[in-house]
Amino acid sequence: MKSIPLQYMLFFILLSCTVPDKTMEEGNLENDFYAEALAFSEQGKVDSAFAAFGKAKEIFADNRDSLRAGYCLLQMAIMQSNHGDYYGAQETSLEALSFFKIAAPSHAQYLSAIYNNIGIATFYLKSYDRAIAFYDLALRYASDSLTELTYLTNKARALHNQGEFGKAIAIYESIQEGADRQSGSYARLLTNLALARWRQDPQYDAAPDFLTALHIRERNGDLSGLGSSYLHLSDYYVDRYPDSAIYYARKLHATSIAAKHADDQIRALYRLIRLSSSDSAKHYFETYKILTDSIQLARAAAKNQFALIRYEVEKNKADNLRLQKENAEKVYQMTRQRMWIGAAIALMMLAAGGGIFWHRKRAQRLALEAQNRINAHRLKTSKKIHDVVANGIYRVMAEVENQEQVDREGILDRLEEMYEKSRDISYETDEPAGVLHGGHEWIADLLKSFATESTKVIIVGNTPELWQDIGTEVQAEVGHVLQELMVNMRKHSDATDVVVRFQKTADQLYILYSDNGVGLPHSFKKGNGLVNTGSRIERLGGQLTFVSGGEKGLRIDVNLPIA
Repeated sequence: MKSIPLQYMLFFILLSCTVPDKTMEEGNLENDFYAEALAFSEQGKVDSAFAAFGKAKEIFADNRDSLRAGYCLLQMAIMQSNHGDYYGAQETSLEALSFFKIAAPSHAQYLSAIYNNIGIATFYLKSYDRAIAFYDLALRYASDSLTELTYLTNKARALHNQGEFGKAIAIYESIQEGADRQSGSYARLLTNLALARWRQDPQYDAAPDFLTALHIRERNGDLSGLGSSYLHLSDYYVDRYPDSAIYYARKLHATSIAAKHADDQIRALYRLIRLSSSDSAKHYFETYKILTDSIQLARAAAKNQFALIRYEVEKNKADNLRLQKENAEKVYQMTRQRMWIGAAIALMMLAAGGGIFWHRKRAQRLALEAQNRINAHRLKTSKKIHDVVANGIYRVMAEVENQEQVDREGILDRLEEMYEKSRDISYETDEPAGVLHGGHEWIADLLKSFATESTKVIIVGNTPELWQDIGTEVQAEVGHVLQELMVNMRKHSDATDVVVRFQKTADQLYILYSDNGVGLPHSFKKGNGLVNTGSRIERLGGQLTFVSGGEKGLRIDVNLPIA
Protein backbone atom coordinates (compact mmCIF):
# COMPACT_ATOMS: atom_id res chain seq x y z
CA MET A 1 0.00 0.00 0.00
CA LYS A 2 1.34 3.41 -0.98
CA SER A 3 1.20 6.20 1.59
CA ILE A 4 -0.06 9.69 0.80
CA PRO A 5 2.88 12.01 0.01
CA LEU A 6 3.57 14.97 2.25
CA GLN A 7 2.65 17.80 -0.08
CA TYR A 8 -0.93 16.58 -0.61
CA MET A 9 -1.79 17.35 2.98
CA LEU A 10 0.55 20.34 3.37
CA PHE A 11 -2.36 22.77 3.44
CA PHE A 12 -3.91 20.98 6.42
CA ILE A 13 -0.60 20.66 8.24
CA LEU A 14 0.18 24.36 7.85
CA LEU A 15 -3.32 25.22 8.97
CA SER A 16 -3.03 23.00 12.01
CA CYS A 17 0.31 24.54 12.91
CA THR A 18 -1.20 28.00 13.33
CA VAL A 19 -2.42 28.90 16.81
CA PRO A 20 -3.89 32.39 16.51
CA ASP A 21 -4.42 34.01 19.88
CA LYS A 22 -4.38 37.74 20.40
CA THR A 23 -3.84 37.28 24.11
CA MET A 24 -0.27 36.31 23.28
CA GLU A 25 0.30 39.73 21.73
CA GLU A 26 -1.35 41.77 24.48
CA GLY A 27 -0.12 42.87 27.87
CA ASN A 28 3.25 43.95 29.19
CA LEU A 29 5.41 40.99 28.20
CA GLU A 30 8.78 42.45 29.28
CA ASN A 31 10.44 39.87 27.05
CA ASP A 32 12.45 41.14 24.09
CA PHE A 33 13.26 37.59 22.93
CA TYR A 34 9.56 36.89 22.38
CA ALA A 35 9.20 39.91 20.08
CA GLU A 36 12.34 38.82 18.20
CA ALA A 37 10.96 35.28 17.81
CA LEU A 38 7.72 36.57 16.28
CA ALA A 39 9.64 38.85 13.89
CA PHE A 40 11.99 36.05 12.80
CA SER A 41 9.01 33.74 12.24
CA GLU A 42 7.35 36.26 9.92
CA GLN A 43 10.63 36.61 7.99
CA GLY A 44 10.98 32.82 7.60
CA LYS A 45 14.23 32.68 9.62
CA VAL A 46 13.56 29.35 11.31
CA ASP A 47 16.90 28.93 13.14
CA SER A 48 16.78 32.42 14.63
CA ALA A 49 13.10 32.11 15.55
CA PHE A 50 13.69 28.70 17.22
CA ALA A 51 16.56 30.06 19.32
CA ALA A 52 14.63 33.22 20.29
CA PHE A 53 11.56 31.21 21.32
CA GLY A 54 13.81 29.02 23.49
CA LYS A 55 15.26 32.06 25.29
CA ALA A 56 11.83 33.66 25.62
CA LYS A 57 10.46 30.46 27.15
CA GLU A 58 13.14 30.52 29.88
CA ILE A 59 12.23 34.10 30.82
CA PHE A 60 8.50 33.36 30.87
CA ALA A 61 9.10 30.25 32.97
CA ASP A 62 11.24 32.21 35.46
CA ASN A 63 8.42 34.77 35.71
CA ARG A 64 5.89 31.94 36.24
CA ASP A 65 4.07 32.86 33.03
CA SER A 66 3.24 29.25 32.17
CA LEU A 67 0.82 30.12 29.34
CA ARG A 68 3.38 32.00 27.25
CA ALA A 69 6.19 29.59 28.18
CA GLY A 70 4.09 26.70 26.88
CA TYR A 71 3.17 28.68 23.76
CA CYS A 72 6.88 29.23 22.97
CA LEU A 73 7.51 25.48 23.28
CA LEU A 74 4.53 24.77 21.02
CA GLN A 75 5.96 27.04 18.30
CA MET A 76 9.36 25.33 18.64
CA ALA A 77 7.75 21.88 18.36
CA ILE A 78 5.85 22.94 15.23
CA MET A 79 9.11 24.15 13.62
CA GLN A 80 10.77 20.81 14.40
CA SER A 81 7.84 18.87 12.94
CA ASN A 82 7.73 20.99 9.77
CA HIS A 83 11.46 20.40 9.19
CA GLY A 84 11.50 16.63 9.75
CA ASP A 85 12.80 16.48 13.34
CA TYR A 86 9.91 14.27 14.45
CA TYR A 87 11.48 12.82 17.61
CA GLY A 88 12.47 16.31 18.71
CA ALA A 89 8.95 17.56 17.91
CA GLN A 90 7.43 14.86 20.13
CA GLU A 91 9.80 15.69 22.99
CA THR A 92 9.22 19.45 22.81
CA SER A 93 5.44 19.02 22.45
CA LEU A 94 5.29 16.82 25.54
CA GLU A 95 7.28 19.42 27.45
CA ALA A 96 4.80 22.08 26.31
CA LEU A 97 1.87 20.03 27.68
CA SER A 98 3.18 20.46 31.23
CA PHE A 99 2.52 24.22 31.02
CA PHE A 100 -1.21 23.93 30.24
CA LYS A 101 -4.17 22.80 32.33
CA ILE A 102 -6.61 20.27 30.90
CA ALA A 103 -9.51 21.69 32.89
CA ALA A 104 -8.96 25.31 31.79
CA PRO A 105 -11.23 26.25 28.84
CA SER A 106 -8.86 29.04 27.77
CA HIS A 107 -6.09 26.45 27.29
CA ALA A 108 -8.13 24.20 24.98
CA GLN A 109 -6.85 25.69 21.71
CA TYR A 110 -3.23 25.14 22.78
CA LEU A 111 -3.87 21.59 23.96
CA SER A 112 -5.56 20.74 20.65
CA ALA A 113 -2.63 22.20 18.66
CA ILE A 114 -0.09 20.30 20.78
CA TYR A 115 -1.89 16.96 20.39
CA ASN A 116 -2.27 17.55 16.65
CA ASN A 117 1.46 18.31 16.31
CA ILE A 118 2.35 15.13 18.22
CA GLY A 119 -0.04 13.26 15.90
CA ILE A 120 1.69 14.69 12.82
CA ALA A 121 5.15 13.75 14.11
CA THR A 122 3.94 10.28 15.08
CA PHE A 123 2.30 9.85 11.66
CA TYR A 124 5.58 10.49 9.84
CA LEU A 125 7.28 8.02 12.17
CA LYS A 126 4.74 5.52 10.74
CA SER A 127 3.03 4.77 14.06
CA TYR A 128 -0.48 5.24 12.71
CA ASP A 129 -2.42 3.81 15.68
CA ARG A 130 -0.78 6.27 18.06
CA ALA A 131 -1.18 9.12 15.57
CA ILE A 132 -4.93 8.48 15.38
CA ALA A 133 -5.13 8.51 19.20
CA PHE A 134 -3.42 11.90 19.31
CA TYR A 135 -5.70 13.28 16.57
CA ASP A 136 -8.71 12.16 18.65
CA LEU A 137 -7.31 14.10 21.62
CA ALA A 138 -6.84 17.14 19.36
CA LEU A 139 -10.48 16.83 18.24
CA ARG A 140 -11.61 16.67 21.87
CA TYR A 141 -10.13 20.14 22.52
CA ALA A 142 -10.86 21.68 19.09
CA SER A 143 -12.44 25.11 19.60
CA ASP A 144 -13.93 25.81 16.13
CA SER A 145 -15.18 24.01 13.03
CA LEU A 146 -12.16 24.93 10.88
CA THR A 147 -9.62 23.32 13.21
CA GLU A 148 -11.95 20.34 13.69
CA LEU A 149 -12.04 19.93 9.89
CA THR A 150 -8.24 19.98 9.80
CA TYR A 151 -7.87 17.35 12.53
CA LEU A 152 -10.50 15.13 10.90
CA THR A 153 -8.56 15.28 7.62
CA ASN A 154 -5.32 14.38 9.40
CA LYS A 155 -7.08 11.44 11.06
CA ALA A 156 -8.45 10.27 7.70
CA ARG A 157 -4.95 10.39 6.25
CA ALA A 158 -3.67 8.14 9.07
CA LEU A 159 -6.58 5.73 8.57
CA HIS A 160 -5.78 5.63 4.84
CA ASN A 161 -2.13 4.72 5.48
CA GLN A 162 -3.27 2.12 8.00
CA GLY A 163 -5.39 0.47 5.36
CA GLU A 164 -8.71 1.50 6.94
CA PHE A 165 -10.00 2.88 3.63
CA GLY A 166 -13.68 2.64 4.54
CA LYS A 167 -13.25 4.78 7.66
CA ALA A 168 -11.12 7.30 5.74
CA ILE A 169 -13.74 7.51 2.96
CA ALA A 170 -16.50 8.13 5.52
CA ILE A 171 -14.59 11.11 6.94
CA TYR A 172 -13.80 12.53 3.50
CA GLU A 173 -17.46 12.20 2.41
CA SER A 174 -18.66 13.99 5.56
CA ILE A 175 -16.26 16.85 4.83
CA GLN A 176 -17.29 16.96 1.16
CA GLU A 177 -20.82 18.08 1.98
CA GLY A 178 -21.24 21.82 1.56
CA ALA A 179 -17.70 22.37 0.19
CA ASP A 180 -17.00 25.01 -2.46
CA ARG A 181 -16.54 22.88 -5.57
CA GLN A 182 -14.30 25.40 -7.31
CA SER A 183 -11.83 25.87 -4.48
CA GLY A 184 -8.38 24.37 -4.10
CA SER A 185 -9.41 22.70 -0.84
CA TYR A 186 -12.22 20.87 -2.67
CA ALA A 187 -9.76 19.68 -5.35
CA ARG A 188 -7.52 18.37 -2.59
CA LEU A 189 -10.41 16.65 -0.84
CA LEU A 190 -11.69 15.12 -4.10
CA THR A 191 -8.20 13.78 -4.87
CA ASN A 192 -7.89 12.18 -1.43
CA LEU A 193 -11.38 10.68 -1.65
CA ALA A 194 -10.76 9.21 -5.12
CA LEU A 195 -7.40 7.85 -3.99
CA ALA A 196 -8.96 6.12 -0.96
CA ARG A 197 -11.72 4.60 -3.11
CA TRP A 198 -9.18 3.37 -5.64
CA ARG A 199 -6.99 1.86 -2.93
CA GLN A 200 -10.05 0.11 -1.51
CA ASP A 201 -11.24 -1.14 -4.90
CA PRO A 202 -8.52 -1.36 -7.62
CA GLN A 203 -11.33 -1.56 -10.24
CA TYR A 204 -12.77 1.80 -9.22
CA ASP A 205 -12.62 4.38 -12.02
CA ALA A 206 -10.78 7.20 -10.24
CA ALA A 207 -9.75 9.04 -13.43
CA PRO A 208 -12.81 11.39 -13.63
CA ASP A 209 -12.29 12.62 -10.06
CA PHE A 210 -8.52 13.00 -10.56
CA LEU A 211 -9.09 14.97 -13.80
CA THR A 212 -11.76 17.18 -12.20
CA ALA A 213 -9.34 18.07 -9.40
CA LEU A 214 -6.62 18.70 -12.02
CA HIS A 215 -8.82 21.17 -13.93
CA ILE A 216 -9.68 23.08 -10.74
CA ARG A 217 -5.99 23.38 -9.89
CA GLU A 218 -5.11 24.49 -13.40
CA ARG A 219 -7.68 27.30 -13.18
CA ASN A 220 -6.38 28.33 -9.76
CA GLY A 221 -2.69 28.12 -10.75
CA ASP A 222 -1.98 25.78 -7.82
CA LEU A 223 1.49 24.31 -8.59
CA SER A 224 1.62 22.13 -5.48
CA GLY A 225 -1.85 20.79 -6.21
CA LEU A 226 -0.96 20.15 -9.85
CA GLY A 227 1.92 17.98 -8.66
CA SER A 228 -0.52 15.91 -6.62
CA SER A 229 -2.85 15.41 -9.62
CA TYR A 230 -0.01 14.51 -12.01
CA LEU A 231 1.40 11.97 -9.55
CA HIS A 232 -1.89 10.17 -8.97
CA LEU A 233 -2.80 10.17 -12.66
CA SER A 234 0.61 8.71 -13.52
CA ASP A 235 0.16 5.93 -10.94
CA TYR A 236 -3.42 5.29 -12.03
CA TYR A 237 -2.49 4.87 -15.72
CA VAL A 238 0.61 2.67 -15.20
CA ASP A 239 -1.20 -0.59 -15.93
CA ARG A 240 -3.99 0.92 -18.06
CA TYR A 241 -2.27 3.37 -20.43
CA PRO A 242 1.55 3.41 -20.00
CA ASP A 243 1.93 6.32 -22.46
CA SER A 244 -0.40 8.45 -20.32
CA ALA A 245 1.48 7.35 -17.20
CA ILE A 246 4.82 8.60 -18.54
CA TYR A 247 3.16 11.79 -19.87
CA TYR A 248 1.90 12.72 -16.40
CA ALA A 249 5.23 11.71 -14.82
CA ARG A 250 6.98 14.20 -17.11
CA LYS A 251 4.39 16.86 -16.24
CA LEU A 252 5.05 16.17 -12.55
CA HIS A 253 8.80 16.54 -13.10
CA ALA A 254 8.43 19.88 -14.91
CA THR A 255 5.97 21.24 -12.34
CA SER A 256 8.12 20.19 -9.36
CA ILE A 257 11.13 21.98 -10.86
CA ALA A 258 9.06 25.14 -11.38
CA ALA A 259 7.72 24.93 -7.81
CA LYS A 260 11.22 24.07 -6.43
CA HIS A 261 9.73 21.04 -4.68
CA ALA A 262 12.53 18.49 -4.20
CA ASP A 263 10.32 15.67 -2.90
CA ASP A 264 8.09 15.87 -5.98
CA GLN A 265 11.17 15.82 -8.21
CA ILE A 266 12.27 12.59 -6.50
CA ARG A 267 8.83 11.04 -7.02
CA ALA A 268 8.73 12.10 -10.66
CA LEU A 269 12.24 10.77 -11.37
CA TYR A 270 11.41 7.46 -9.69
CA ARG A 271 8.45 6.97 -12.04
CA LEU A 272 10.36 8.13 -15.11
CA ILE A 273 13.11 5.58 -14.35
CA ARG A 274 10.51 2.80 -14.21
CA LEU A 275 8.55 3.90 -17.26
CA SER A 276 11.23 5.18 -19.68
CA SER A 277 13.50 3.37 -22.09
CA SER A 278 16.90 2.20 -20.85
CA ASP A 279 18.79 5.18 -22.33
CA SER A 280 16.47 7.77 -20.81
CA ALA A 281 16.22 5.84 -17.56
CA LYS A 282 20.00 6.03 -17.10
CA HIS A 283 19.93 9.84 -17.31
CA TYR A 284 17.00 10.03 -14.92
CA PHE A 285 18.75 7.69 -12.48
CA GLU A 286 21.88 9.86 -12.30
CA THR A 287 19.74 12.92 -11.55
CA TYR A 288 17.73 10.90 -9.01
CA LYS A 289 20.86 9.75 -7.18
CA ILE A 290 22.37 13.25 -6.94
CA LEU A 291 19.10 14.76 -5.72
CA THR A 292 18.39 12.08 -3.10
CA ASP A 293 21.92 12.38 -1.67
CA SER A 294 21.60 16.16 -1.33
CA ILE A 295 18.16 15.85 0.30
CA GLN A 296 19.46 13.33 2.83
CA LEU A 297 22.30 15.65 3.79
CA ALA A 298 19.97 18.64 4.06
CA ARG A 299 17.52 16.76 6.26
CA ALA A 300 20.24 15.40 8.50
CA ALA A 301 21.52 18.95 8.95
CA ALA A 302 17.98 20.18 9.66
CA LYS A 303 17.56 17.61 12.43
CA ASN A 304 20.94 18.48 13.93
CA GLN A 305 20.32 22.23 13.90
CA PHE A 306 17.53 22.13 16.47
CA ALA A 307 19.57 19.96 18.86
CA LEU A 308 22.50 22.35 18.54
CA ILE A 309 20.32 25.40 19.17
CA ARG A 310 18.76 23.77 22.24
CA TYR A 311 22.26 22.93 23.45
CA GLU A 312 23.40 26.55 23.07
CA VAL A 313 20.38 27.76 25.03
CA GLU A 314 21.08 25.24 27.80
CA LYS A 315 24.77 26.13 27.78
CA ASN A 316 23.98 29.82 28.26
CA LYS A 317 21.65 28.88 31.07
CA ALA A 318 24.43 26.84 32.70
CA ASP A 319 26.83 29.77 32.40
CA ASN A 320 24.28 32.04 34.06
CA LEU A 321 23.85 29.53 36.87
CA ARG A 322 27.61 29.48 37.38
CA LEU A 323 27.68 33.28 37.63
CA GLN A 324 24.77 33.19 40.03
CA LYS A 325 26.65 30.68 42.17
CA GLU A 326 29.73 32.90 42.24
CA ASN A 327 27.64 35.94 43.16
CA ALA A 328 25.85 33.94 45.84
CA GLU A 329 29.20 32.95 47.33
CA LYS A 330 30.31 36.59 47.41
CA VAL A 331 27.06 37.62 49.05
CA TYR A 332 27.48 34.81 51.52
CA GLN A 333 30.97 35.95 52.46
CA MET A 334 29.83 39.55 52.89
CA THR A 335 26.81 38.45 54.88
CA ARG A 336 28.97 36.30 57.12
CA GLN A 337 31.32 39.18 57.87
CA ARG A 338 28.42 41.46 58.69
CA MET A 339 26.94 38.78 60.90
CA TRP A 340 30.03 38.57 63.11
CA ILE A 341 30.44 42.33 63.29
CA GLY A 342 26.77 42.78 64.15
CA ALA A 343 26.93 39.97 66.69
CA ALA A 344 29.93 41.56 68.42
CA ILE A 345 28.24 44.97 68.58
CA ALA A 346 24.99 43.41 69.74
CA LEU A 347 26.74 41.46 72.51
CA MET A 348 28.28 44.66 73.79
CA MET A 349 24.95 46.45 73.77
CA LEU A 350 22.52 43.84 74.91
CA ALA A 351 22.87 40.08 75.31
CA ALA A 352 19.26 39.33 74.49
CA GLY A 353 19.19 41.56 71.44
CA GLY A 354 22.45 40.02 70.27
CA GLY A 355 20.93 36.53 70.48
CA ILE A 356 17.96 37.50 68.33
CA PHE A 357 20.21 39.16 65.77
CA TRP A 358 22.48 36.10 65.56
CA HIS A 359 19.47 33.80 65.08
CA ARG A 360 18.23 35.81 62.10
CA LYS A 361 21.63 35.89 60.44
CA ARG A 362 22.07 32.17 60.96
CA ALA A 363 18.76 31.56 59.14
CA GLN A 364 20.01 33.67 56.23
CA ARG A 365 23.27 31.69 56.10
CA LEU A 366 21.46 28.36 56.03
CA ALA A 367 19.26 29.62 53.19
CA LEU A 368 22.33 30.70 51.23
CA GLU A 369 24.02 27.33 51.79
CA ALA A 370 20.91 25.56 50.57
CA GLN A 371 20.88 27.75 47.46
CA ASN A 372 24.58 27.01 46.87
CA ARG A 373 23.88 23.29 47.00
CA ILE A 374 21.12 23.73 44.43
CA ASN A 375 23.39 25.75 42.15
CA ALA A 376 26.20 23.17 42.52
CA HIS A 377 23.78 20.42 41.51
CA ARG A 378 22.72 22.41 38.44
CA LEU A 379 26.36 23.04 37.51
CA LYS A 380 27.06 19.30 37.76
CA THR A 381 24.16 18.63 35.36
CA SER A 382 25.51 21.26 32.95
CA LYS A 383 28.91 19.51 32.93
CA LYS A 384 27.20 16.22 32.04
CA ILE A 385 25.40 17.92 29.16
CA HIS A 386 28.74 19.30 27.88
CA ASP A 387 30.61 15.98 28.13
CA VAL A 388 27.93 13.56 26.95
CA VAL A 389 25.67 15.53 24.60
CA ALA A 390 27.72 18.46 23.25
CA ASN A 391 30.89 16.52 22.46
CA GLY A 392 28.86 13.62 21.11
CA ILE A 393 27.02 15.95 18.72
CA TYR A 394 30.31 17.52 17.65
CA ARG A 395 31.70 14.07 16.89
CA VAL A 396 28.65 13.24 14.73
CA MET A 397 29.07 16.59 12.92
CA ALA A 398 32.71 15.74 12.23
CA GLU A 399 31.75 12.36 10.75
CA VAL A 400 29.03 13.91 8.56
CA GLU A 401 31.42 16.58 7.33
CA ASN A 402 34.20 14.17 6.38
CA GLN A 403 32.28 11.24 4.92
CA GLU A 404 31.49 11.25 1.21
CA GLN A 405 28.70 8.71 1.68
CA VAL A 406 26.59 9.45 4.75
CA ASP A 407 25.29 6.46 6.73
CA ARG A 408 21.92 8.05 7.47
CA GLU A 409 20.68 5.19 9.66
CA GLY A 410 23.95 5.11 11.60
CA ILE A 411 23.81 8.83 12.24
CA LEU A 412 20.19 8.63 13.35
CA ASP A 413 21.13 5.76 15.72
CA ARG A 414 23.94 7.88 17.17
CA LEU A 415 21.65 10.87 17.62
CA GLU A 416 19.02 8.65 19.22
CA GLU A 417 21.70 7.29 21.58
CA MET A 418 22.64 10.85 22.57
CA TYR A 419 18.94 11.65 22.96
CA GLU A 420 18.59 8.72 25.41
CA LYS A 421 21.69 9.91 27.28
CA SER A 422 20.26 13.41 27.57
CA ARG A 423 17.04 11.92 28.97
CA ASP A 424 19.12 9.96 31.52
CA ILE A 425 20.75 13.22 32.56
CA SER A 426 17.37 14.99 32.82
CA TYR A 427 16.06 12.15 35.02
CA GLU A 428 19.27 12.25 37.10
CA THR A 429 20.30 8.66 36.31
CA ASP A 430 23.89 7.52 36.10
CA GLU A 431 25.15 6.76 32.62
CA PRO A 432 25.59 2.98 32.18
CA ALA A 433 29.25 2.13 32.10
CA GLY A 434 28.73 -0.41 29.34
CA VAL A 435 27.61 2.31 26.99
CA LEU A 436 30.64 4.45 27.58
CA HIS A 437 33.43 1.97 26.91
CA GLY A 438 34.16 -0.92 24.64
CA GLY A 439 37.89 -1.54 24.83
CA HIS A 440 40.36 -0.85 22.05
CA GLU A 441 37.84 -0.93 19.17
CA TRP A 442 35.64 1.73 20.73
CA ILE A 443 38.65 3.94 21.51
CA ALA A 444 39.90 3.55 17.92
CA ASP A 445 36.50 4.45 16.44
CA LEU A 446 36.27 7.52 18.67
CA LEU A 447 39.70 8.85 17.65
CA LYS A 448 39.35 8.01 13.95
CA SER A 449 36.04 9.86 13.75
CA PHE A 450 38.04 13.11 14.02
CA ALA A 451 40.35 12.26 11.10
CA THR A 452 39.87 14.26 7.91
CA GLU A 453 41.62 14.64 4.56
CA SER A 454 43.76 17.37 6.11
CA THR A 455 44.21 15.86 9.59
CA LYS A 456 45.82 12.46 10.12
CA VAL A 457 45.19 10.64 13.42
CA ILE A 458 47.78 8.00 14.40
CA ILE A 459 47.01 5.57 17.24
CA VAL A 460 49.83 3.62 18.92
CA GLY A 461 49.54 0.94 21.58
CA ASN A 462 45.74 0.61 21.57
CA THR A 463 45.63 -3.17 21.87
CA PRO A 464 43.07 -5.51 23.50
CA GLU A 465 45.66 -6.43 26.14
CA LEU A 466 46.02 -2.78 27.13
CA TRP A 467 42.46 -2.57 28.42
CA GLN A 468 42.45 -5.85 30.31
CA ASP A 469 42.04 -5.43 34.07
CA ILE A 470 41.17 -1.72 33.65
CA GLY A 471 37.99 -0.87 35.50
CA THR A 472 34.84 0.35 33.77
CA GLU A 473 34.97 3.72 35.52
CA VAL A 474 38.50 4.39 34.26
CA GLN A 475 37.54 3.32 30.71
CA ALA A 476 34.54 5.64 30.78
CA GLU A 477 36.59 8.61 32.01
CA VAL A 478 39.32 7.93 29.42
CA GLY A 479 36.64 8.10 26.71
CA HIS A 480 35.43 11.50 27.93
CA VAL A 481 39.01 12.80 28.22
CA LEU A 482 40.00 11.68 24.70
CA GLN A 483 36.82 13.08 23.19
CA GLU A 484 37.41 16.49 24.85
CA LEU A 485 41.04 16.58 23.63
CA MET A 486 40.04 15.71 20.04
CA VAL A 487 37.21 18.29 20.03
CA ASN A 488 39.65 20.99 21.19
CA MET A 489 42.17 19.88 18.56
CA ARG A 490 39.52 20.11 15.85
CA LYS A 491 38.33 23.56 16.97
CA HIS A 492 41.59 25.31 17.77
CA SER A 493 44.85 23.59 16.74
CA ASP A 494 44.87 23.53 12.88
CA ALA A 495 46.93 20.36 13.25
CA THR A 496 47.68 18.08 10.29
CA ASP A 497 49.18 15.24 12.35
CA VAL A 498 47.85 13.93 15.67
CA VAL A 499 49.46 11.05 17.56
CA VAL A 500 47.83 9.30 20.53
CA ARG A 501 50.06 6.75 22.26
CA PHE A 502 48.91 4.32 24.98
CA GLN A 503 51.25 2.61 27.48
CA LYS A 504 50.59 0.56 30.60
CA THR A 505 52.68 -0.55 33.52
CA ALA A 506 51.68 -2.73 36.42
CA ASP A 507 49.80 0.08 38.17
CA GLN A 508 49.66 3.03 35.74
CA LEU A 509 47.99 3.83 32.40
CA TYR A 510 49.77 6.47 30.30
CA ILE A 511 48.16 8.40 27.43
CA LEU A 512 50.52 10.62 25.44
CA TYR A 513 48.81 13.07 23.07
CA SER A 514 50.74 15.26 20.61
CA ASP A 515 49.97 17.32 17.50
CA ASN A 516 51.75 19.73 15.17
CA GLY A 517 49.19 22.51 15.53
CA VAL A 518 49.57 26.07 16.74
CA GLY A 519 50.27 25.10 20.33
CA LEU A 520 49.15 27.05 23.39
CA PRO A 521 49.48 30.85 23.59
CA HIS A 522 51.21 32.39 26.61
CA SER A 523 47.86 33.83 27.72
CA PHE A 524 46.14 30.44 27.48
CA LYS A 525 43.31 29.82 29.96
CA LYS A 526 41.43 26.55 30.27
CA GLY A 527 37.80 26.59 29.15
CA ASN A 528 34.97 24.67 30.81
CA GLY A 529 35.71 21.50 28.83
CA LEU A 530 39.39 21.30 29.78
CA VAL A 531 38.63 22.26 33.38
CA ASN A 532 36.16 19.35 33.53
CA THR A 533 38.78 17.09 31.94
CA GLY A 534 41.35 18.01 34.57
CA SER A 535 38.80 17.44 37.31
CA ARG A 536 38.06 13.95 35.97
CA ILE A 537 41.74 12.99 36.02
CA GLU A 538 42.32 14.38 39.51
CA ARG A 539 39.22 12.60 40.85
CA LEU A 540 40.76 9.28 39.73
CA GLY A 541 44.09 10.15 41.35
CA GLY A 542 45.87 10.89 38.06
CA GLN A 543 47.61 13.86 36.47
CA LEU A 544 47.14 15.86 33.25
CA THR A 545 50.13 17.91 32.02
CA PHE A 546 50.19 20.46 29.14
CA VAL A 547 53.49 20.85 27.27
CA SER A 548 53.47 23.50 24.51
CA GLY A 549 56.25 24.30 22.10
CA GLY A 550 54.84 27.64 20.98
CA GLU A 551 54.75 27.33 17.18
CA LYS A 552 55.81 23.65 17.34
CA GLY A 553 52.53 22.10 18.46
CA LEU A 554 51.13 20.72 21.67
CA ARG A 555 51.77 17.71 23.88
CA ILE A 556 49.49 16.52 26.66
CA ASP A 557 50.53 13.75 29.05
CA VAL A 558 47.91 11.85 31.07
CA ASN A 559 48.60 9.18 33.65
CA LEU A 560 46.02 7.24 35.67
CA PRO A 561 46.39 4.66 38.43
CA ILE A 562 44.79 1.33 37.47
CA ALA A 563 45.73 -0.88 40.39
